[in-house]
Amino acid sequence: MDASTRAVHILVIDDDPSIRQMVADYLGDHDMHVTALESGSRVDEVLSCSDIDLLLLDLKLPGIDGMQIAQSIRARSDLPIIMLTGRKEEADRVMGLELGADDYLVKPFSPRELLARIRALLRRTRKQETIVDALARIRAYRFAGWELNVRLRRLTSPRGEIIPLTNSEFNLLVAFLAAPHRVLSREQLLDLSRLHNDEVYDRSVDVQVGRLRKKIDNDSTGSPLIRTERGAGYLLAATVETVR
Repeated sequence: MDASTRAVHILVIDDDPSIRQMVADYLGDHDMHVTALESGSRVDEVLSCSDIDLLLLDLKLPGIDGMQIAQSIRARSDLPIIMLTGRKEEADRVMGLELGADDYLVKPFSPRELLARIRALLRRTRKQETIVDALARIRAYRFAGWELNVRLRRLTSPRGEIIPLTNSEFNLLVAFLAAPHRVLSREQLLDLSRLHNDEVYDRSVDVQVGRLRKKIDNDSTGSPLIRTERGAGYLLAATVETVR
């Protein structure tokens, strides 16, 4: 069945049976199909035989924990992931996001908020898929002596050095290169790069931009390629050439 006509399919992995049942019942009432697992032992099997649209993943699981599962999935897939956690420590949530989760909810959570976050993440994912379709028509970007090969995800410096990029850094750079000399707000960059979009973590985009700057800016020029527009966002101050 085409993805546009079939029901959204959510995979839930949580060792608490009451949470699995609550999620299955509530999302089922809103026309979503739910597959629920109590551990990560069968996650690869389910992903290989089912069209899963989004994963709800408990951080603390018996055996393979949620962080390991998220890291493994993100290494081979862009499947949207929402972490479910009972932990209050901010460091655990940040670690989950760094390992590839797109969002998180702290237990106990309301089913209504869960549904809202699922819908929001799926909207962002569909927007990202549209961007990916557009990128498929572009082979590379060239700017200020740099070249980003989109298909190989390879950034080459003006000196011919290969500069490694994380997924977030690559997505941020593509967002800037697609809109040179245009101010992009944090919200736009969060959406385009699929960074966490919760208000508490809206500064995560500042951290990622800072890391990207260190890789592409030459401090000796005194003119950064990525400029901060105070109160508005960021801007790529370079002429960009697209290679198709």
